[in-house]
Amino acid sequence: MSIALIVTVLLVMSVIFVNGWTDAPNAIATAISTRVLPPRTAILMAVVMNFAGALVMTMFNAKVAATISNMVSFEGGESQIALAASLFAIVVWAVAAWYFGIPTSESHALIAGLTGAAMAMGGLGAVNFDEWQKVLVGLVVSTVFGFGSGYVIVKLLEWICQGMNRARANRLFAGGQVGAAAAMAFLHGAQDGQKFMGVFMLALFYSGLASPDASGAFAIPIWVMVMCSLVMGIGTSVGGMRIIKAVGMDMVKLEKYQGFSADLGAAICLLGCSLAGIPVSTTHTKTTAIMGVGAARRLSKVDWRIVREMVMAWVLTFPGCGLIAFFMAKLFIRIF
Repeated sequence: MSIALIVTVLLVMSVIFVNGWTDAPNAIATAISTRVLPPRTAILMAVVMNFAGALVMTMFNAKVAATISNMVSFEGGESQIALAASLFAIVVWAVAAWYFGIPTSESHALIAGLTGAAMAMGGLGAVNFDEWQKVLVGLVVSTVFGFGSGYVIVKLLEWICQGMNRARANRLFAGGQVGAAAAMAFLHGAQDGQKFMGVFMLALFYSGLASPDASGAFAIPIWVMVMCSLVMGIGTSVGGMRIIKAVGMDMVKLEKYQGFSADLGAAICLLGCSLAGIPVSTTHTKTTAIMGVGAARRLSKVDWRIVREMVMAWVLTFPGCGLIAFFMAKLFIRIF
């Protein structure tokens, strides 16, 4: 096994760990903020469901992994080095976002990092724009459908439950929110776990240890699924209370039925995109769903200062992480 492959695999594992550390808490943020689940219980549930989502969904539908694998091409003798540079840039970007408590998207960082490093090798010709279109579609879908589903579901529930006893309603939606938060954690694993499995398979491919089929998709071995799922679960167990506070507590003050609405809306969006092979950001989807729930009451219920910080992070991720990866790839190739 080459040194380049070992370094690349370690970096892939680092990115997956950081994803579990910084991205996964979004799935359980609302359940903690509405006090449906205590933090320790919620994090344990997220660990289990992240692992299950990454493993189970990949066994039955690996379209998201195929999209990531085919999105760029690292041509040339330094392909493994350039791939490693892109992963290093993602880790730098993600840790910086965590430090400042901004729930940026590792999915967007992954896509930007891979694209920037590939362009350092082969310019625009290294980017498969047919697959990149799915990224743009995912941005639109996660924004519009995430916000819209949160808004519509909470309005529908308010209409259905308008005569219900408040204590009974809280008990009902507390149980519902536990289920919806578990679904969010499962689908986070399904979406993000597959993205990193796709990168892992690229690392094996550039080392001559894997080859795609006629459609360009890789058959992902079970050991890759288990290893990536396990590392994501360990990353989730480390914590992430900064992100939980920003998403679940600071942006909008939620009641139990509102938390349920945000989780359910985001989960539906993530499930549809996963089945269609569209890579979307779980952070982006969840936060837009929360915005939709807050806006359903009054626009003033949303802390737009927090929203602006998140939007700025999303906007900066593509050029910022892409440029870091571009220059890192150039530097790594020169050094190694």
